[in-house]
Amino acid sequence: MAFHHRISLLLIFSSPVVLPDSCDSRCLAKKLIDKKEMIAPQNIDCSVIVNITSVQYETLSFNTKEMQMSSRVLVKMRWIDPELAWNDKIYNTTSVMLPVHKIWTPGLVLDNVIDVTTKTYTDDVAVKSDGTVNYAVVLFIAVSCDISLFTYPFVTGNCDVAINGWNQSDCVLSLEYPKNANMFGSSQSGEWNTESVEIKSDQKSSSRKYLSVTLSINPFSAVVTLILPSILIMLADLVSFSLPIKGGERNNLKVTLVLSFTMFLLILNDRLSSGGGCTPLLHYHFCFCLVNLVLSMVMSLVLTHLMTADSILTCRCSKRIERQNTHLHEDEDAGVIVMTKTSEIEMASIQKTVNVLESMDQTNPKANRNEAFVDFLDKLCFLFFLFIDIIYVVAVIVIVTKTEICKPQKPQIWITLGKHEFVYNDTTWYYYY
Repeated sequence: MAFHHRISLLLIFSSPVVLPDSCDSRCLAKKLIDKKEMIAPQNIDCSVIVNITSVQYETLSFNTKEMQMSSRVLVKMRWIDPELAWNDKIYNTTSVMLPVHKIWTPGLVLDNVIDVTTKTYTDDVAVKSDGTVNYAVVLFIAVSCDISLFTYPFVTGNCDVAINGWNQSDCVLSLEYPKNANMFGSSQSGEWNTESVEIKSDQKSSSRKYLSVTLSINPFSAVVTLILPSILIMLADLVSFSLPIKGGERNNLKVTLVLSFTMFLLILNDRLSSGGGCTPLLHYHFCFCLVNLVLSMVMSLVLTHLMTADSILTCRCSKRIERQNTHLHEDEDAGVIVMTKTSEIEMASIQKTVNVLESMDQTNPKANRNEAFVDFLDKLCFLFFLFIDIIYVVAVIVIVTKTEICKPQKPQIWITLGKHEFVYNDTTWYYYY
């Protein structure tokens, strides 16, 4: 009997123990969902610490006229929610997948954005047995950039994207950033190139972080389509002084140059904005070239007029035309007389022809003096415009290389009011999930 009793006890203690709370990972996930933990973890100091494990950045586009940058940022986060923890010895699993809309997720404050679209990277999040939650969100951001375009198209500047937690009274959502941000996708968006992305701290508060995106312009397109045509048109205007004033060939060429340059001016206005406190130097360049071309065209027209007239005034020209018409009528009357009179009139006509030839011989020196004077003015105009162009080129080189003007100041996007800090920009509060 004693031997059979020992065998019974051994069988009882060797049988597996079935615990009432034991279930698989799906059962555990259902229990965690039933808790409806949609409230942020409440610590004693009313603060939540979220560790950002990775920041991946990509520039999608850059609107040079509006100075707006569109980008995509993938932010991977991790935090601990004690209410989602379980004993992995009781539940034989170390992690489960939960729907992202069934648990609390941190909200991100984007301080200086114009528009933002937030999308979860996946519809599920991974939760570990100690309550650690791994979460990722994709941010499609449009932000206004304060980059100086004074030296366009040779421009390099920074555009900031501030991504932070919130701070309300004594409750704080604190974000811990990694040391560096990563770039993915293409680094070129149109004529702009993304050089680097860095995570920097605000000078006044180290807890405020932002992404500093360094951008630069590829100048090839602007040089070929804007700067080079303007230089060639100005050179063609100077070379046009070699054409003769008579005949109107020079005037036709100068009018064509002015109309062609107007087309490039329209292209510039479509590409760059002329507003703001720092207008691009290229606008001033096009303005100078247009004024130069118009003045050159006007001077050419005036010289052509002086070549065929005694004075610039039109009234003198009209009097001369009247005298020519009077002579024409006299010639017509003489023709009628020739048809009706005898040989005496023929002798008178021959005498008149002789008189005309003598008058032409007398007017030739005067015409030669007028033509020489116009040629002198033409050479003087050429030297004047050549001198102006040389002075202008030297001035542009000095302004671009030696001076430091139109340096943008870093905008203030945080406001401190007493003990409480608020995030504010352009009369709009931003708070997104």
